[in-house]
Amino acid sequence: MSSETAAPTSVSTHILDTSVGRPAEGVALTLSVRSESGGAWTAHGAGKTDADGRCKDLPALPEGTTHVRIDFETEAYFVSNQQAEEQQDAPALRDSGAFFPEVAITFAVKPGEHYHVPLLLNPFGYSVYRGS
Repeated sequence: MSSETAAPTSVSTHILDTSVGRPAEGVALTLSVRSESGGAWTAHGAGKTDADGRCKDLPALPEGTTHVRIDFETEAYFVSNQQAEEQQDAPALRDSGAFFPEVAITFAVKPGEHYHVPLLLNPFGYSVYRGS
């Protein structure tokens, strides 16, 4: 008799700094989960993007997870790389090292699926999408 086990629900991400056309290395991120809309968030994992801008080693999601949030700490990345200041059309003075000091992405999940959620980042904007 064979025993079937459901595939774990998993998440991966990567960041492309579109202002320079390169991966964003060293961005710290936190993965949080909840089991119902409006429920309390629970920290579930953390990591940093590698040289290719990827964070591949996030833990599988707990059973019953319905929503996921990834919090990216973008300010430290921009301050350390000072890429916004090197842009020709960027303002010479800003209030901080990054207009968006952090980016939080929240999305719904279904059991057994993999979710790859890339972040396209620049000093003054960002976008996300469900990748593959």
